[in-house]
Amino acid sequence: MHRHSILITLLAPLAFAACGHRVSTNPSPDDSYDVVITDGRVYDGAGNPWSYGDIGVRGDRIVRVAPAGTLRDARAARRIDARGLAVAPGFIDIQGQSEDAFLIGDGRVVSKITQGITTEILGEGTTPAPLNATMYAARTAGDSAAARIRAPFVGEHGFGHWLDAMAAHGISPNVGSFLGAATVRRYAKGSAEGTADAAELDTMRAVTRRAMADGAFGVGSALIYPPGAYASTEELIAIAKAMAPFGGVYITHMRSEGDRVVEATAEALRIGREGGVPVEIYHLKVAGQRNWSKAPQVVAMIDSARRAGQDVGATMYPYTAGQTDLASCLPPSAAANGKLLDNLRDPASRARIKAAMIAGTTGGESLCDLATAHGTMVVGFRDSTLKKFEGMRLDDIATQMGGNRDWMDALIDLTIAENANLGGIFFLASDANLRMQLKQPWIVIGTDADGWSPDSTNGAIVHPRTYGTYPRLLGQLSRDEGLMPLEEVIRKSTSAVAARLGIQDRGLLREGMKADIVIFDPATVADRATYVAPHVIAAGVREVIVNGVSVVHEGAVTGAKPGRALRHRD
Repeated sequence: MHRHSILITLLAPLAFAACGHRVSTNPSPDDSYDVVITDGRVYDGAGNPWSYGDIGVRGDRIVRVAPAGTLRDARAARRIDARGLAVAPGFIDIQGQSEDAFLIGDGRVVSKITQGITTEILGEGTTPAPLNATMYAARTAGDSAAARIRAPFVGEHGFGHWLDAMAAHGISPNVGSFLGAATVRRYAKGSAEGTADAAELDTMRAVTRRAMADGAFGVGSALIYPPGAYASTEELIAIAKAMAPFGGVYITHMRSEGDRVVEATAEALRIGREGGVPVEIYHLKVAGQRNWSKAPQVVAMIDSARRAGQDVGATMYPYTAGQTDLASCLPPSAAANGKLLDNLRDPASRARIKAAMIAGTTGGESLCDLATAHGTMVVGFRDSTLKKFEGMRLDDIATQMGGNRDWMDALIDLTIAENANLGGIFFLASDANLRMQLKQPWIVIGTDADGWSPDSTNGAIVHPRTYGTYPRLLGQLSRDEGLMPLEEVIRKSTSAVAARLGIQDRGLLREGMKADIVIFDPATVADRATYVAPHVIAAGVREVIVNGVSVVHEGAVTGAKPGRALRHRD
């Protein structure tokens, strides 16, 4: 593991102190800088009121934070005049999905950096590492390039080698990750249903401890997707206990966000209590109109747990629709032993699956049911004969497919035709609940999106959060609607995330911190992506700096890839 310098260790307690904005008035021992930002409205990230100030960057660190005008005449390789602009710490996306872009794709993740994201945290449910021999064979079958890239992910320190591989590939933002709970289960038990036995639990504990030692921020579960859905509460408690000595966080896409959301919240709280770890709930929402009235109860449960001394919080993105695999509408048992497509193709199995969906006895929760078939937008078609359905609603697709198909038949047929690779955008939540929840002090922000570039979309429709999460909060919700002050939006996007993850040298504009900085126009910042035209870069983000290097300059992507792999307790 990497170690901080003594300087950063000493600065860390000050960085997270809830005091007023600190500025330096002493002369710098060296009055030359690589970057000087002058006369900006400085939002320190801690939630304090903004103040006019100058910032000096040398190398990858902020070395000077001073009153406006102090650095106006300082020597600098590059100067940024921030008059009329907001200067803030770079945003830390606690729920990113850019694994492929960071490992084998376009490491710039244009959609992310152009909204001010300087660090992305992966690991919702699954991670590409660690792998055992069986997992490695399945992931690399017939693909020599994949085999070469993923070979280091096998073995005791596979998780750490994966982090290093992403940084070596070349990435614009920093990256870190939770360990996927489903990956832990697959490592020990494959894709089988059923309770883990004593030997399998021992393997899960060992895998967890090794990944935590390699720098995982904790364990992330996603309990609606196989094989993660097969894990019992007791199994997750055992994994939590294994990571507890390392200071990890249990972060979870709960077992239900709809009909059983109250019970699922209680389960998440229990795992944290009995496992001895903090709890973070991914993308807090109450799904399906019939359940919207439960949102205040869920918030009250979290507040009550916090008053009782339990460390629990949640993440959110500012949209009422979610996006995930279309196959998540199918019963978890349909994918047992990794045979989803075989089961759907078999007439008898298909009939049983559909009957369970009709009867509501699936043992899981169908997002298509909660959103309704008309509230489900199908995306991600690859088959040229099916591209015409891109972005259409599931019930309309069923009608156009003909043959007296209902939406369940259309869902199954499309899943087979596209090898279970389709996505769905599900309109699930209410505006009132979204605004009520966003104001809670224990909420932090994440996109739940992977990184895209608008010049290489191949016609795919993605969720607008991919390009607009943070600009939407800064613009529409804070500036236009007054939902919460800009200082609070920035805190929830920066220092609050860093504190939750234990990242001690990012998330604040303080001397000695890493130079991850976003500069935006508070009067014009806005999301411009929509559900029908999502690949549109946000407005108003002028400069984005990662480790002292510009990845966005005057609103344009520079192509620089200064991002690093971040590890828990670096």
